[in-house]
Amino acid sequence: MADPLRRLTNTSSFNLLQDKLESWHRDYHTISCEQNLNRCCELIELSAKIQSQLFTILNLVAAEGGQYAGVDTLKTRLLPWLGTCFSMARPSLADDSSLQLIQDSVDKDRRIRELSVHHVTDKQELCSTRLQLDSTRAELVDAQVELDQTKSQSATTLLATEEEILQLRADLRSAHEQLDVYRRKMKNADDDERQIQLLRDEVSYLSTEKTQLQERWATRSSTPPLRLTRSSSPSRSGSPTRAQLTNSSRHTRLVSRFSNLHAVERLEAQTTLRRHVGDLEMVQKIIFIAVEESFKASKLAYRHFKLRVRKTLSPSRFGLESAEGAAVDYIVRNMDLHDIQASINEVIGAMNVNPRISFPPEADFVLISTLIRETCRVAFAMQTLDPPPDLAFASDGELYDDRKYRRSYDSELSAPLVMYHVWPALVEGDAVLVKGEAVTRRGAVVRTHITHEDMKLKDTHHT
Repeated sequence: MADPLRRLTNTSSFNLLQDKLESWHRDYHTISCEQNLNRCCELIELSAKIQSQLFTILNLVAAEGGQYAGVDTLKTRLLPWLGTCFSMARPSLADDSSLQLIQDSVDKDRRIRELSVHHVTDKQELCSTRLQLDSTRAELVDAQVELDQTKSQSATTLLATEEEILQLRADLRSAHEQLDVYRRKMKNADDDERQIQLLRDEVSYLSTEKTQLQERWATRSSTPPLRLTRSSSPSRSGSPTRAQLTNSSRHTRLVSRFSNLHAVERLEAQTTLRRHVGDLEMVQKIIFIAVEESFKASKLAYRHFKLRVRKTLSPSRFGLESAEGAAVDYIVRNMDLHDIQASINEVIGAMNVNPRISFPPEADFVLISTLIRETCRVAFAMQTLDPPPDLAFASDGELYDDRKYRRSYDSELSAPLVMYHVWPALVEGDAVLVKGEAVTRRGAVVRTHITHEDMKLKDTHHT
């Protein structure tokens, strides 16, 4: 019995009968009378098939119960039902019940029609919403295209604006440099009267000294070990030497010349190096180290030259203090005896082995020999001043000092550390004579150790 019941359950005959009945109800008013009769016959046939399967199951269940099992149920339920179905008696339903069923059917039909109307309305609203959605999507696509075009135009405009800003910064920097040069010239013009007076005093002193030298030259019996091809040492009297008289004017002239090195020779050297080195930072480092090495070489050359002059002059004849003053005075008079080419070669040799800079192998540091030569001349002449000016000690990663440096145009104004130096500062003790130039950027690494070159430079400053 279980197999027929399982087959009947799996085929879902009752569900199929219900679906067909509902489908017929929906289409009842839209199809013809003949189609309605066909639908009704189809339902009767399907109901008969289901009843046939149920009678088969009923027979099997009765057989499983034995000869007398289920007799009461068949008598009380099946036989009366069969008699009712095959009899021609009047239906047992009352009129009221029939009317109620008809009313329920009418109400059901009315609700179905209302739902159908609502369904059509909802469908129309859905179509309208879809049209609006498609229109909105098209507008979004157009807006996205316009946004992409705007972004592209903005990027192009931003690049052009950055180039203009860099050019304006370069022009502003050049204007500041020219303004500094004009200010220094105006300051020098204010000192003209004082310099004229100093020159008059110098001329008077030179005239007196010339007479004294002519008298001494006639009485001199021996030649000093060093062949002095220019004017000899000053008199041994207590009067001030030429170097002392001209110290102020030479100081002003040399400080101004050092400023001009930054405004003229530095820019020329930078332009020359940019033809061989593409990195502006490396070009500026090369120029800065060249100036530092020029000062170091010039100070060493000055010490050697002054030692030779002091050995030539007799200390017993002049005294220690007079010999020192006479040596400085002789160097001031004969500045062109300094072997400037030897200092240039020494600077270029030191730069060739400097690990902080690099240079293309096909080029040479001789390209900036003009800057090196003029720097060596200025540095050598500064050693004759009292006290001699010197370069401020500089180290990458040091704390930026506004008293000694000014920031380059491409620096980060809020950065506290120096990334690298462009031009050294000229100092005299604790006083800053000429400000240097430095590049400050965030991320500058503080140097936690002092290299051998830094120690040499520091010792040179102390000396």
